Amino acid sequence: MDLDVVDCDDLPMPRVSQDHLDARRRQILYGSRACFARHGYEGATVRRLEEATGLSRGAIFHHFKDKESLFLALAEDDAHRMAEVVAEQGLVQVMRNLIAAPPDVEGDAHPSYLLGTRLEVSRRLRTDPDFRARWAERSKELTVATRERLARQRAAGKLRDDVDIDVLTSYLELVLEGLVSHLAMGLPADDLEPVLDLVEESVRRHSARA
Repeated sequence: MDLDVVDCDDLPMPRVSQDHLDARRRQILYGSRACFARHGYEGATVRRLEEATGLSRGAIFHHFKDKESLFLALAEDDAHRMAEVVAEQGLVQVMRNLIAAPPDVEGDAHPSYLLGTRLEVSRRLRTDPDFRARWAERSKELTVATRERLARQRAAGKLRDDVDIDVLTSYLELVLEGLVSHLAMGLPADDLEPVLDLVEESVRRHSARA
């Protein structure tokens, strides 16, 4: 074939694998988590997101429609991580993770890195009705995971049986939000482990973790 006469429009476009797309999406979430945590939602400008992710705005917004969609995806991803912890260890463990001191490394491998996103979600829920409506559609996973964990613990005889599971779920979620508010105000967390021990003990029937 004479390459000099080949119409470029007839050449097949290279296909991007799903693995590559997934890896790029993880890269964006990885970098933007630190950016939102450091600067807040309003302060996380497109330029700062570009610097944090190492990608252009075109690459970032190829995967996410706009900054709010990116933040919602990040918050949803973090809620999914928390739900996985709840399924295995309970909601109190999520609280312990939030107050744990992160290691001296960059990135989001340590559970306490989820705190930055959670703080910003809490702030925007109070101040942004549109965000509150959009987040309501995405925030059920943690509640469902907590309720299912408590139901399993009750079936195993490890959870107090004099309070409805929905009430216990709401109780633990309120404690979580109170903890997040405490941390958002910059108050110390060094002495909170005994408080979480008390919360954990308050829902137990025996000595197993709730």
